Amino acid sequence: MSPHSLGPGSVRSAAEVNEEIRALWLRAGGSLSAQERAEYELLVVEWAAAIRGEVIEAA
Repeated sequence: MSPHSLGPGSVRSAAEVNEEIRALWLRAGGSLSAQERAEYELLVVEWAAAIRGEVIEAA
C-alpha cells in the first residue's frame, strides 16, 4: 500500500487520493514499474471508495 496511506478506518477524500495518484504518475515519468502499478491500483480502489462515500454523504 502507499506509504502515505492512513491507518485502518481512516478515510481520505477523493481529492487527496487523486493528488497522490497524480504525484505517482509524475514521479514515474508516465511509465509505471510493477511496484508502482500495484500502488496505483490500490490508490484507484481507494479513490473509488472515497467517491462513493462522498456521493452517499451528499445524498
